[in-house]
Amino acid sequence: MKELEQTYHIPVLLRESVQGMNLHPGGIYVDVTFGGGGHSKEILRNMGDGSRLFSFDQDADAERNIIDNDPRFTFVRSNFRYLHNFLRYYGINEVDAILADLGVSSHHFDDSERGFSFRFNGKLDMRMNKRAGMTAAEIINTYDEERLANVFYLYGELRNSRKLAAALVKARNGKAIETIDDFLEIIRPYFNRDREKKELAKAFQALRIEVNNEMEALKEMLYAATNALKPGGRLVVITYHSLEDRIVKNIIKTGNTEGKVEQDLFGNKRSPLKAVHSKVIIPTDEEMALNPRSRSAKLRIAEKI
Repeated sequence: MKELEQTYHIPVLLRESVQGMNLHPGGIYVDVTFGGGGHSKEILRNMGDGSRLFSFDQDADAERNIIDNDPRFTFVRSNFRYLHNFLRYYGINEVDAILADLGVSSHHFDDSERGFSFRFNGKLDMRMNKRAGMTAAEIINTYDEERLANVFYLYGELRNSRKLAAALVKARNGKAIETIDDFLEIIRPYFNRDREKKELAKAFQALRIEVNNEMEALKEMLYAATNALKPGGRLVVITYHSLEDRIVKNIIKTGNTEGKVEQDLFGNKRSPLKAVHSKVIIPTDEEMALNPRSRSAKLRIAEKI
C-alpha cells in the first residue's frame, strides 16, 4: 500500500486538511476523492474509537489502493456527485466531516495511456472513469466549432479559443484527431513560445473538465455535502484552479454555487455554512519544493451552522 501510494500521488496539505476535519471518537467521515489513499489513511490514523470512513473514487486504478483489513473503512466505487445516494444506501443520515481534494493525481499525469498530459504521446482519453463517457478525442472530433470554442474559453480561459476550435474542425475534416501528438500539432502554432507550456496546460485542463463534467459534478457534490453535514460538521476542500475555487468559495459564503446572496426577512444573509478561517490555507514553501503540484493548491474549511 505504501509503495502504491507514493507512486500514485503525494497527498497535498495532508496535515492541515485532516486537522481541519476536527476528528473525534464516534464520528462519521467521508473522503470523496480517495485516489492514492493518502488522505484516507491519515484520517484512519487519527480517527477515534467507533468512527467510520467512507471513501469515494470512480477511477478503477484507485481501487488498487483500497485499504484492507480495517472494518472502519468503506470504499465506494462512484463519482462523488452521487454522495447523497450512497450515504442513503449505507443508511447514513448525517456526517461529521467531508474532505475533497480536487486535484488530478500525479498518477494520471504520468500515465501516457490516460491522455491527461502533453508530455507523452498516447490516446486522447482523459476519462476519470474509463468505463463510461466520451473521450477527449470523441469530443474534439464531434463537437461543432462554437461548442468547442466555448469549452476552451470557459474551462481553459483561453483568449484564442475560437481560433483553436476553427483549426481543430478544419484539421479533422481530413483525418480524425486521435492522439495527443495529433492534437498538439494542430494547436501548438497558436501559442507563443514563452507561454506555450502554460497555455497547453489550460487547453488540456479545458478538455479534461468537459470530458468528466467536472464543474457540474462538483456543484452536485457540494450541495449534497452541505445537506449531509450535521450542525458543527466540517467541509474541507482543496482546489487547484480558479474555476473550482470560485464555486467552493461561493457555496461557503452564500450557500449556493452561483454566489447569489440571499437574505431572510430581517436582512440577515442566508447560508448554512461559515468559513472557519478568514483566509485560504496554502502549502508551505517546503511542501511546494517537495511537491510542485501543490503550488496552486488552496484549502478552504467551512462549518455547518
